[in-house]
Amino acid sequence: MQKRIVNGVDEGVKAMQRGIDFDLIGIGFGPSNLALGVRLAEAGGAVAAKHCFIEQQPTFGWHKGMLLESCRMQISFLKDLVTMRDPTSRFSFINYLFERGRLPEFINVKSFYPTRQEFHDYLAWAASKIESHVQYGETVSTVLPVFSKDLPQQVMALEVVSHDAAGRTLRRVARALSIGLGGIKHIPSPFNDIDSPRMVHSSQYLTCIDRLIIESASPSKRVRVAVIGSGQSAAEVFVDLTRRYAHVDASLIMRSPALKPADDSAFVNEIFDPNFTDVMYQQSPEKRKWLTSRFRDTNYAVVDKALIDVIYNILYQQKVAAYSPHRVMTNAHVEAVTIDREEQTVQPDRQDRQNQSHRITLKILDSLHGHRYAECFDVVVLATGYSRDAHLKLLQPLSAVLGDDLADAVVTRDYRLPTPKDFLPRIYLQGACEESHGLSDTLLSVLAIRADDIAASLEEMWSLPRCDEEMTEVLFVARSQRPLPIINRNALNVANQVP
Repeated sequence: MQKRIVNGVDEGVKAMQRGIDFDLIGIGFGPSNLALGVRLAEAGGAVAAKHCFIEQQPTFGWHKGMLLESCRMQISFLKDLVTMRDPTSRFSFINYLFERGRLPEFINVKSFYPTRQEFHDYLAWAASKIESHVQYGETVSTVLPVFSKDLPQQVMALEVVSHDAAGRTLRRVARALSIGLGGIKHIPSPFNDIDSPRMVHSSQYLTCIDRLIIESASPSKRVRVAVIGSGQSAAEVFVDLTRRYAHVDASLIMRSPALKPADDSAFVNEIFDPNFTDVMYQQSPEKRKWLTSRFRDTNYAVVDKALIDVIYNILYQQKVAAYSPHRVMTNAHVEAVTIDREEQTVQPDRQDRQNQSHRITLKILDSLHGHRYAECFDVVVLATGYSRDAHLKLLQPLSAVLGDDLADAVVTRDYRLPTPKDFLPRIYLQGACEESHGLSDTLLSVLAIRADDIAASLEEMWSLPRCDEEMTEVLFVARSQRPLPIINRNALNVANQVP
């Protein structure tokens, strides 16, 4: 086939006949796309259309690394997947309690805030009810444009390329995408240049901490653990370390002069109400930034007051006992990090790589008094938050056809990425619209209503005139890629192995 350039795609292209496999593909299957999946399941009929969700985890999981015992949700159970849009839904938290046989006991607890472990179980329960639409154990690597056969400049659909645990490549084509990748762990400088098996993000805390403590343990010394951060996760990890391990010295290190309480008062909490999304979206970019800054202490670098009291009491009781293994280090700005690796005596019960010291030295500036000092730790836990821009890398192959709309665009009110006239598919972003839709966008507060907004937008798109399943498009693939077999569009889970 003759070479040509189409919308900036590599000059060497190959055409491949493809059909539309799905009306919607959801990338990621956390609470956001779960809420959308539930909304589509309840709609039924033509509104639900043909859809699937692709999730890289082998089973449903939501912040598994931070499902600490006794830690409770920070929002009411009524802000579940459905109640704010339909209190009668069978997918509600109350119905979950009923089916689990715990409704009377939960009422007796007299709390609007279930434990994080229980809410995770609720989400997994809901996910199990629509699991026929979910493909677990697949990692989406890229999204490619599908161009029209008759109008080479027109993008008719999107091809989603994923890989499963066996290394097989799978390709699916859809008319719309819902991207709900969640937060990607944020590793700030100077930690982002450090490679150490003893340094982990808080999102991996429960999955790693026992092993790290065992590897660092020695009969002659206590294990020193630093927790970096001043928000809720940092505080929870710090308290858990003081309770979980008798031989650990925990240090909570923060640039802030003190732990600040989250503002969860009634009037302030109205910023998480669904109708505030409209208020936020209608503002100018300057006023949006002002509102976000004004209410930032509801969600960022703040801690529940009850947990602050727990930490203060831990430190006070240490003074009573005249023994202080645990510390809160304020005004502490980490300027540099170094790793000291020293060979230790080989112990038969340890693997070779564990027989090496990985002491982590933090060089710290006391920003209040101006002096510098160094502290050594065996383990460092980074409770440094998340970034919400993972979709940019995923959609990078579309930059030639989207242009500035990809990196700089303000999504529409229905969470849709604005696209050029000749770009017909729709791309919805969930959890990446804080700047335009408000602080609630990255939280659970608007799950139900946002799913309703997106479902309504999809219904409007699906009602537009379209070709039937026999429609054939042309997919232009970069010269370096090999053409793959066509997906059987009548099957939900089809794998085409690349030789």
